Amino acid sequence: MIWGVGAAGYILAITNRTSLAAVGVDTADRFHVDASTLSMFAVLQLGVYGFMQIPVGVWLDRYGARPIITIGMLLMAVGQLVMAFSPNVGVAIAARMLLGAGDAAVFPSVLRVIATWFPAQRAPVMVQMTGIFGQLGQIIAIIPLAALLHATSWSVAFGSVAGLGLLFTVLLFAVIRNHPPDRETDVSVDTDTGSIRVVTSAIDTRVGIRAAWSHPGTRLAFWSHFTTPFAGTAFIMLWGIPFLTAGEGRTQAEAALITTVLVLSGIVIGPFMGALSSRLPHMRSRALVLPTVAVQMIAWLVVIAWPEPAPLWLLLVLVIALATGGPASMIAFDHARTHNPSHRLSTATGITNSGGFLAGLIAIFLIGLALDLQGAGTPATFTLEAFRFAFLTQVPLWLVGGFFIVLERKRTRIRLGLDQPKRR
Repeated sequence: MIWGVGAAGYILAITNRTSLAAVGVDTADRFHVDASTLSMFAVLQLGVYGFMQIPVGVWLDRYGARPIITIGMLLMAVGQLVMAFSPNVGVAIAARMLLGAGDAAVFPSVLRVIATWFPAQRAPVMVQMTGIFGQLGQIIAIIPLAALLHATSWSVAFGSVAGLGLLFTVLLFAVIRNHPPDRETDVSVDTDTGSIRVVTSAIDTRVGIRAAWSHPGTRLAFWSHFTTPFAGTAFIMLWGIPFLTAGEGRTQAEAALITTVLVLSGIVIGPFMGALSSRLPHMRSRALVLPTVAVQMIAWLVVIAWPEPAPLWLLLVLVIALATGGPASMIAFDHARTHNPSHRLSTATGITNSGGFLAGLIAIFLIGLALDLQGAGTPATFTLEAFRFAFLTQVPLWLVGGFFIVLERKRTRIRLGLDQPKRR
């Protein structure tokens, strides 16, 4: 029950995170902003989310999951309430930053609940299930929230999400407990071996970051997480629906269907990608990560090069290709776990996680900037050609990320003794 309530809270957190996914055009119209300013809603939200990862880890170690996840949900509810009645774009962006701060607390708290309430050997499966269930929040943001906004008003739609957040704030506080009643501290127990270890979330901001980054396996993890998910993040968080409706000429219902296929495909692909990662520990980059990057880039280039609005089947191919990015990005955490000792794992995980969010906010901003530079910065001026050029800004990110994946993979294999260094 405790995990179920926490996982439901994570679903709502994803709904909050992606709540502008289907209403980007409505947001631009309401606040009369250009594409660069619209992108700042997501950029600053993701920036705050990434910045808060270290403080959240420290607070989880000090206070446990219950108060942190409760405060996080409350911050998101307040952020959506402010968003519902924002009088101008400045207040609205501040509301999204508040939402990002609250969002940062939810998933780490659920992971801590899993570590303290379930046997250690069951934790990986529970983490995967939590991640899969959480993606359902994107569907809520794409379909019901957008339908509610178009049927009622901006204030009613975002006010309703805020009300749901307040309800979950109470529910999380009432149900979540830091650890079972027979334990006095947050510990993880392996019921097969009887071993017990203290659960820690904090990132070592002194020696730990330098030590973790010095290992090429950590850098491989960072660049893997940097390169694989950002295209899907930019599409699902902000630019996908405007591209499909204002660019490709699809109806709102068709655009919702296409983006829903993206979410569901990621849910289906995830377990298979995880299984392959376990079976191919020394081939993860070459057999899984780099092919995923290539598939995404090729799919986008085909859509961009199509001489007219892309047919439905090609758009579905595109979103299925983008859906591989999320599961592939989880392989980065396998790298971080494999190449770092347990006392440095939280630090390595934090470094790895920052890669995807850094690339995501860069991609979102570059797309918006490219639209503005072409004079297509508002919904009235969006065109298919402008969107095509704007999405080309993702290519340098793939190329840079792919280069460093290849480089750090080689260095990691040399470090492990699997390859020989080049002789000079």
